[in-house]
Amino acid sequence: MYTTLISVPQLHALMASGQPLMVFDCSFELMKPAEGDAQYAASHIAGAVRANLDRHLSANDEADTASGGRHPLPSREAFAAWLGSTGLTPDMQVVVYDRQGVNYCGRLWWMLKWAGHEAVAVLDGGLQAWQAAGGAVASGVSTEFQASNYLLAPVFAKLVDTNTVASQLARPTQTILDARATPRFRGEVEPLDPVAGHIPGALNRPFQQNFDANGFFKPAHELRTEFDALLAGRDPASVVHHCGSGVSALPNLIAMEVAGLGRTALYAGSWSEWCSDPQRPVAQG
Repeated sequence: MYTTLISVPQLHALMASGQPLMVFDCSFELMKPAEGDAQYAASHIAGAVRANLDRHLSANDEADTASGGRHPLPSREAFAAWLGSTGLTPDMQVVVYDRQGVNYCGRLWWMLKWAGHEAVAVLDGGLQAWQAAGGAVASGVSTEFQASNYLLAPVFAKLVDTNTVASQLARPTQTILDARATPRFRGEVEPLDPVAGHIPGALNRPFQQNFDANGFFKPAHELRTEFDALLAGRDPASVVHHCGSGVSALPNLIAMEVAGLGRTALYAGSWSEWCSDPQRPVAQG
């Protein structure tokens, strides 16, 4: 079972083994939402199923959500219904990837853990690494699947809501880790949300810092050293990850797990939900 990362050679071997497997392409462009579908149609790992952030990995019914923010989580039940529509079954190994530096496939990785599906891994290096190694690709759009009745299982991921974050501010039991770019964290710019700044007391680690120059996760020991320095003695188990809308926070969460620091919590509503209420405190600088 692969539960964090899988390499291109490992995926090749997995495909050849005949083990039940499903691969999802999560490519997306935040400022051009239709672009991810076009990228998938042009080229994707042969056999990969499309997973679109807006249509499949965010709530489409305001009355059936599990978080707030710009990309609210659907309920676990709604998510399971979509998984069933793709033909996924609980015995399958899942591999997720994108071509945007794990900025979007981490969302599906986490949501599957949240649905009780532990056998899911991120393809290290993404589509670029697959293509560089000569992996088979296909074009077009696949829409015909043998549907299943996907059954939820106990969660393997921790979801934290706004009230919990607010109640634990300034307490040693909670360490907020913000994955946004540093200028957004400081409140110098804010291209997406109505308020600039960050949750008081939060630490900043832009999610891109988890990768080397070729787009692969840094080695576990290097990630461990960096997170230890950032946390500066704080308990890793106290970490709650967030970003703008609960998506790009996931590379930090995955990297901490790769580093051997355990599976930490996600505040899925993130800054977009936090700053929606003017009564909540905001810090800048």
